[in-house]
Amino acid sequence: MAVVTSHTLNGVDGTHAGGIDVCLNRIGEETPLFEAQIDPGGRLSETVDLTGAEPDARYELVFQTAPYWAARGLPQNDGRIIGEIVLRFLMPDPEGKYHMPIILSPNGYSTWASS
Repeated sequence: MAVVTSHTLNGVDGTHAGGIDVCLNRIGEETPLFEAQIDPGGRLSETVDLTGAEPDARYELVFQTAPYWAARGLPQNDGRIIGEIVLRFLMPDPEGKYHMPIILSPNGYSTWASS
């Protein structure tokens, strides 16, 4: 089984960004491989069965960030236009660990892949 992890950090105040809904999709398929929520410590860890998946299959990890910012008192009409963050990547090793951290702010984000 592959493991997909993330750590989300609030780039405005430096806190962990918990409570964000996340799903993992294989591009071209309708059913998500998982749906989860970032824990209060800003962490996500989910196993993914990649049995039978093509090594060059593409995936997208989708973070629903609009509700996170709305819960912090930022109204939708404050100029914020990024309502979700979508990270597209490959998982060629069916036993690999794929860590996708994000530093997010109301109108931007920074990400990188690590192990």
